[in-house]
Amino acid sequence: MLLQLENVGKSYGAIRALDDLSLTVERDEIVALLGPNGAGKTTALEIALGLRRPDTGTVRLLGGSPDAPSVRRRLGATPQETGFPDELRVDELVAFAAAHANDAPDVARTIERFGLSSLAGRRAGALSGGESRRLAVALAFAGDPDLVVLDEPTTGMDVESRRMLWSEVRTAASGRSVLFTTHYLEEAEALATRVVVLAHGALLFDGTPHALRHRFGARRLSYVGKPLDPASAGIDGELIEIGGRVVVTTADTDAYVRALVGSATHFEALEIAPASLEEAFLSMTGAVR
Repeated sequence: MLLQLENVGKSYGAIRALDDLSLTVERDEIVALLGPNGAGKTTALEIALGLRRPDTGTVRLLGGSPDAPSVRRRLGATPQETGFPDELRVDELVAFAAAHANDAPDVARTIERFGLSSLAGRRAGALSGGESRRLAVALAFAGDPDLVVLDEPTTGMDVESRRMLWSEVRTAASGRSVLFTTHYLEEAEALATRVVVLAHGALLFDGTPHALRHRFGARRLSYVGKPLDPASAGIDGELIEIGGRVVVTTADTDAYVRALVGSATHFEALEIAPASLEEAFLSMTGAVR
């Protein structure tokens, strides 16, 4: 086990940021930490990294204390906000991060892996926001760590840049574990082998993205034909018409189909699909992103 938070609590005055949180990260896992704003995600990461101390509970990082230098050499991290000395070049910054590792990692490989080769000689002060974010994530992997912690790694990136970085993180994560927070549900689905959902500092869910969709998400039913109000079928749901199809989102698609057949309403091209991860997340937390 690379990281273990056990019964961790943290308050800021009257605000309870974490409430008896227990969380683990095993070897070779990519864990997405999700939750609405104020859920306690960043506080959990800061405690895991030793940047804050919990009021209650214990933290074990890589078998030791987050404060131990021998432990920190095996850790890589990207905070939400980063800043670099303007005059240092990209390759100098990567080499500096790599120098803190126990062994000498391949700096050129890290630069190439994160698509920084064309920027290697550029000063950090001349990078765009997206390029700076890419560099920040590359630095987290530069020391060949056992565990990488990323807080909102793709903040400020456009869609194409985000997806490119996801591919780079998946490749770089081979043989190590990653814990990351994100507001992009698509990002969690693309990267994570496990999803942990927090709300008001407490754990709501811990499992695979697939399990999250099926446990909390409604299902989406669509067909071509006359609309049938879900309320008339005695179920909760939402109905809209898109592109000539009736689309119903409900937790009980079976009841809706029975009502549709029982009403003798003509329909065809019936399709039923699981909810998206975003729909499951919103259903569980009631969050508005």
